[in-house]
Amino acid sequence: MNLLSPAISSLARMRSWRINAWRDNPLNAQREVLQDLVTSAQYTEFGRRYNFGSLFNVHSFKKAIPIHTYEDLKPYIDRIVAGEQNILWDTPINWFAKSSGTTSERSKFIPVSEEALQEGHYKASKDVLTLYYCHRPDSALLTGKALVIGGSHTLSPLNPEAQVGDLSAVLLQNSPFWGHWFRTPDLQVALMDEWEAKIEKLAEQTVLENVTSISGVPTWTMVLFRKILALTGKSTIAEVWPSLELYLHGGVSFAPYKQQFSALLGKEVTYLNMYNASEGFFAAQDDPAQNGMLLFTDHGIFMEFMPVGEYGSASPRTIGLQDVEIGQRYALVISTNSGLWRYLVGDTIEFVSLHPFRIHVVGRLKHYINAFGEEVIVDNTDNAIAAACAQTGAAVVDYTAAPIYFGEHSNGAHEWLIEFEQPPSSLELFATILDQSLQKLNSDYEAKRYRSIALREPVVCQVARGTFAAWLKQKGKLGGQHKVPRLSNDRTVLEQILQLNNPTFVTT
Repeated sequence: MNLLSPAISSLARMRSWRINAWRDNPLNAQREVLQDLVTSAQYTEFGRRYNFGSLFNVHSFKKAIPIHTYEDLKPYIDRIVAGEQNILWDTPINWFAKSSGTTSERSKFIPVSEEALQEGHYKASKDVLTLYYCHRPDSALLTGKALVIGGSHTLSPLNPEAQVGDLSAVLLQNSPFWGHWFRTPDLQVALMDEWEAKIEKLAEQTVLENVTSISGVPTWTMVLFRKILALTGKSTIAEVWPSLELYLHGGVSFAPYKQQFSALLGKEVTYLNMYNASEGFFAAQDDPAQNGMLLFTDHGIFMEFMPVGEYGSASPRTIGLQDVEIGQRYALVISTNSGLWRYLVGDTIEFVSLHPFRIHVVGRLKHYINAFGEEVIVDNTDNAIAAACAQTGAAVVDYTAAPIYFGEHSNGAHEWLIEFEQPPSSLELFATILDQSLQKLNSDYEAKRYRSIALREPVVCQVARGTFAAWLKQKGKLGGQHKVPRLSNDRTVLEQILQLNNPTFVTT
């Protein structure tokens, strides 16, 4: 197969002109996407309600249609789930991606059209491959297997014509037959619902394959790595898969995990970040040497950007790509070829480059701590955790943080629950570095920590191994695409996790 590497590389790179066309002309690409969306959906129930036939530009589109949350679109989606068609989109919706979100107990059924699969998810996947080969023309990536560590929900019927599963299940079920030649494990294992048994099967089935790439959430990927090393008696993953060269990750920041990955892998590989959600494939890292992910502007999704200060207002303002600024936080608003119209995704992003447009996901609209005006976001805490790990030799499995409110005789604080793969040499030192790093990263937090007037030092607690997985299992969310909220503005999640653990508190 290695003899085919140059030919495969050349074929992959032949697609680069398609990417250059929309990367170099993103505003035109977005205008064409919006025109196609409105034209396609003008005779749907939603299109008739908002008179899509008269919407000829971005201004009229935004003026006519309000911004929607999932709850706003749910009455339409419920009807599609029941079997009605031509409601939000003009072609049949036979697939739904089940997403519990990260703060809601209720499942969301995100409609997935054939156009969203072909022009969105699969097209974006091919673009990621092309971009990788442009930077690594000597790659032997497609001479081996891609290990896909997907979610844990099998497909279930919703009506005689439609099925629901997590995004990975929907994508795997609809991928072309030849795609399975390059993927491992087999479909039966990939779609297993019971996650703990699935890890066992994944290890058993993939250990003898020639794995050249891996995609999955970092936490569960590390669980699989440890299982494989225990099964084989090897010291590193490089001994098991010597041709491994690429790890594709997304969903959570990779910063707290990179040190652990390097130790487990035992070799240098390329790490690429992807922004692929149930609602669409929005961006991916186009250059391993560049910070940020290239925004995909020609993949069936029209994007608007809401300054986070507009969130919660009666008529929130959004801007287009031509007006975005580097370093400002925006909430992503999308209209898609599955019928999500001016849909508030819930993620917050920052632009790190405007030529081309590259973004960085910094958190969630509802995932932050601002109980005392500190405006702490996940991007801050991920990097502070990474700094504390680097300086203390620790390795973190997962964490969550929430406020401790003012008491009669004490001011406020942040409480951290941290599950360690490798505990720090000193938990007190870890907490101190965490606090100091967060002050360097966030001036609002630094101001509130000044002389501990508003915020005293953080309360850091090491929880027992398996605590976070136990909470996810209790919530029915144990699986590759679910995660514990890392930041909360109230103590609900943190208190639930505390009930599963008998912690010893340490403060700086």
